[in-house]
Amino acid sequence: MNTKKYQFWFATGSQDLYGEECLFHVAQHSKIIVEALNKSGILPYEIVWKPTLIDNASIRRTFNEANSDENCAGVITWMHTFSPAKSWILGLQEYRKPLLHLHTQFNQEIPYQTIDMDFMNENQSAHGDREYGHIVSRMGIERKVVVGFWDDERVKREIASWMRTAVGIMESSHIRVARVADNMRNVAVTEGDKVEAQIKFGWEIDAYPVNEIADYVEAVSKGDTDALVEEYYDKYEILLEGRDAGEFKKHAAVQAQIELGFEKFLTEKDYQAIVTHFGDLGSLKQLPGLAIQRLMEKGYGFGAEGDWKTAAMVRLMKIMTAGKKDAKGTSFMEDYTYNFVPGKEGILQAHMLEVCPTIAEGPISIKVNPLSMGDREDPARLVFTAKEGPAVATSLVDLGHRFRLIINEVDCKKTEQPMPKLPVATAFWTPKPNLPVGAEAWILAGGAHHTAFSYDLTAQQMGDWADAMGIEAVYIDANTNIRNFKNELRWNEAAFR
Repeated sequence: MNTKKYQFWFATGSQDLYGEECLFHVAQHSKIIVEALNKSGILPYEIVWKPTLIDNASIRRTFNEANSDENCAGVITWMHTFSPAKSWILGLQEYRKPLLHLHTQFNQEIPYQTIDMDFMNENQSAHGDREYGHIVSRMGIERKVVVGFWDDERVKREIASWMRTAVGIMESSHIRVARVADNMRNVAVTEGDKVEAQIKFGWEIDAYPVNEIADYVEAVSKGDTDALVEEYYDKYEILLEGRDAGEFKKHAAVQAQIELGFEKFLTEKDYQAIVTHFGDLGSLKQLPGLAIQRLMEKGYGFGAEGDWKTAAMVRLMKIMTAGKKDAKGTSFMEDYTYNFVPGKEGILQAHMLEVCPTIAEGPISIKVNPLSMGDREDPARLVFTAKEGPAVATSLVDLGHRFRLIINEVDCKKTEQPMPKLPVATAFWTPKPNLPVGAEAWILAGGAHHTAFSYDLTAQQMGDWADAMGIEAVYIDANTNIRNFKNELRWNEAAFR
């Protein structure tokens, strides 16, 4: 999860029509706003104040400096007074990073007893921001607009939320996915156009023969393997369930060796996400289970059966949530089976082995159980149940001529009863607005059975990312109506053609 120490620049627009005293006040006001935002404790990244922009040259220079500064993840713009929009054209044309338009003003309330024309001319964000907003819209530039008084907590939280999306936009171009073997044979939804994905998102998706990574696994020393196994035994509950203790430990050691080998491979070759396929394991003794779960916990993306799109999305969402206080977790997930009992509807989520322990609530255990797929020895895996609470499940699908991001708000719950014979990590959620409508909308949109899932991101953040990438985003939430949803898909087909 090593990323740059990102910052966001604060650029205030004005002009010299009202004299030096006005410009002095503009600069002081913007400095006060930046200082207060940084001290709020709400923003995940620092804002850097920049001198007031009053002409074509200063605007163009500032945007190009932002482009070339590796630590700048975006620019926040605000028109304190009237700023002629034609002055912004060249700078905006050349700017290539996330953009937020903060539509605010320095004073919260109209000073009814003292307001005069000098005050009106100096404090006219309602005027200046509309001029600026017009040119950004006319130029077709994607941006986030946040409206409200700068010191309101809601406004600060909206800025903070956009910052995480902006970092996701910046880091998207650094995501590299290692495909161990290939896609699961005859499966459609996990495949897609890898070249177009690199054009759209910046992702590099490369394939490796399974035995190339297996060589890294075999090269791991016994001492390093044993040390990691001891870490497993210290950190997790060991559920022998009648197995011989020595044999159990050997199975856990196989996963430890895979974890160390895979991580060295990914580090040396600079990959941040990985996919595996149970149908092509080469010389690996087990399907990677516990090993993949722990790699996800460290921040790597993962997709099963060759699902590189989900692997990249899991990595992206982990980046967007990095360092978030009281984070509840982000993981790869798969829809398995329904509960249709009235009033208790939901979808049981799991996978054969690979669910990230960041989403766990309560004890995390190691089990060793048979697996019908893969034709290898019984793999060790981490077993737990997921947290309760609201979350988002996303699916990036390739429709052949374009990408679509499907975003479903879900409510995670506890299952009514334990499932003692199911030896995998699980979550249980009800999609909004309810199971029948949510599932129908998901299917109509072409959503996959794999999802990139997070408690710590909102549907809006994911939609803002999709907007910045220039792809379609469809939302399935409390307001979803199937008739309207089908019409939206039809309209989007025309809009994104």
